Amino acid sequence: MQTQKLDDHEQPSDDAAPADMAISRLRQVSIKLAMAKIDIAVFDAMQPLEDDWRALEVDNLQSLHQSYDWCSAWVNAFQRPLAILKGTYAGETAFILPVEIVKSRGLAVAKFIAADHSNINTGLFSGNFAESGGSIDAEKFARQLQHALKGRADLLLLQNIPLEWRGRPTPLTGLPMVQNQNHAYQLPLLAVFEETLKQINAKSRRKKFRVQSRRFEAAGGVEYVVPETSEEQHRLLNIFFRLKSIRFASLGLPDVFADRETQAFLHGLIDRRDDAGQSFGLQMHALRLKGGNEDRIAAISGISRKADHVICQFGAIDEDLVPDTSPGEFLYWQIISGLHGKGVALFDFGLGDQTYKRSWAPVETAHYDVVLPVSPIGVAAGAAHRIVTRGKAHIKARPKLYKFAQGIRARIG
Repeated sequence: MQTQKLDDHEQPSDDAAPADMAISRLRQVSIKLAMAKIDIAVFDAMQPLEDDWRALEVDNLQSLHQSYDWCSAWVNAFQRPLAILKGTYAGETAFILPVEIVKSRGLAVAKFIAADHSNINTGLFSGNFAESGGSIDAEKFARQLQHALKGRADLLLLQNIPLEWRGRPTPLTGLPMVQNQNHAYQLPLLAVFEETLKQINAKSRRKKFRVQSRRFEAAGGVEYVVPETSEEQHRLLNIFFRLKSIRFASLGLPDVFADRETQAFLHGLIDRRDDAGQSFGLQMHALRLKGGNEDRIAAISGISRKADHVICQFGAIDEDLVPDTSPGEFLYWQIISGLHGKGVALFDFGLGDQTYKRSWAPVETAHYDVVLPVSPIGVAAGAAHRIVTRGKAHIKARPKLYKFAQGIRARIG
C-alpha cells in the first residue's frame, strides 16, 4: 500500500476583522495541521472502504455520483480495475476519490467511477478538507496523487467538477484543470410551484401547459405515472432503451445506452434507495396515453435523488405519438410540480446545452476537468485532452458552427 505525506505552510489571510481573523487563523491552522500529515493510500476494492465511504457521503454537498451505491452498481456491471484514493489524517478519513482505470490503445486513464454517465462529480471530502479551499498546497497534493497512481495509470482525468457547488469551493481547485465543453443547468425549487415558475417566465410557461393539456385531451387524454413496483420500474427503463435507440439511429449517432454493461448498471440503480425515499439511484417517470393508445408511452424520464438534490439522468419521447404536444416538456412540468413539498431544493437537468434545459433552468454551472499526467505518455494524453476539450468548447459556444459539426457527425455515423 502506497503512502506519502503532504505539507502545507501557507499563512491565513489578514484582511478580516480582528475577531473574525482570529477565528479564521485558528480554523486554517487546524486545517494545515491536518494537511501536514495526510497519507494517501490506494485500494483496488470498494468493500474495505464502505463504512468510511458512507460516513462521508452523508454530506449533502457530496455528489450522488460518488455515493457508494452508485459506484458499486457500476463496478458490478463493468468490473474494471479500481484505484480508489483514500486520504487519512490521525486515523480519520479526510477524503475518498472513487477512481477506476479505463484502458484504451495502450493508455491507462484513472477516472471517476461511472464518469461517462455522471452529471456532476465532487469527490468525497471530510468537513475540514472540503472547506479548506485555497489553503491546500496544490503542487504537493498533485505530486502525492501522481506518486499514488504511479504504475497504475498514465493520466488522472477527473471530469465534470464544478469549481464551486452550492457555495462550497472544491478542494481540487489548485490541480491542473481545463474547462469542460459541457455546462449543467439547474432549477432551484422554492416554497411553492408558482414561486418556482416565476424564475422562468411563469405566464408563458402556464400558457404553454394549458395548450399542451388541451391537445392531450383531444388525443384521448394522458396519465402521469410513477410505478411503485420494481417490476414496473424496470419495464419502463427497457422502454426508454428502445425509444432512445430509435432516436440515436434517426440522428445517425451511436447509442450510448446500447451495451449490456450500461443497461445492467442502470437496472442495478433502480432498487438502490433508502427506506424514507429521500435518496434513490434511479426512478422512472412517464406519460402514458389513454383513449385508443392504451399503454403507449409518450415520454419517459429517469431521475435520481440525494437529499434535497434531484438530477434528471435522461429522457426520451415516442416521436410517433402526439408530437405537437411536446410530451417531454409536459412530463417535466409533472415531475417538477410534484417534487414541491417533498424536501427538494434543486432540480438538476444535468450536462449538455439544450433549448428545453435553458427554458426551464435559470442557473448555469460550468464544469472543469482535472488533467494530471502520471507518466510520460500521460503528458501527451493530457495535452491532447486539453486541445480537444477547448476545441469542443469553441464549437459549442458558436451555434452555427455547432449545428454544422452535428450535421457532419450524423453523416459519418
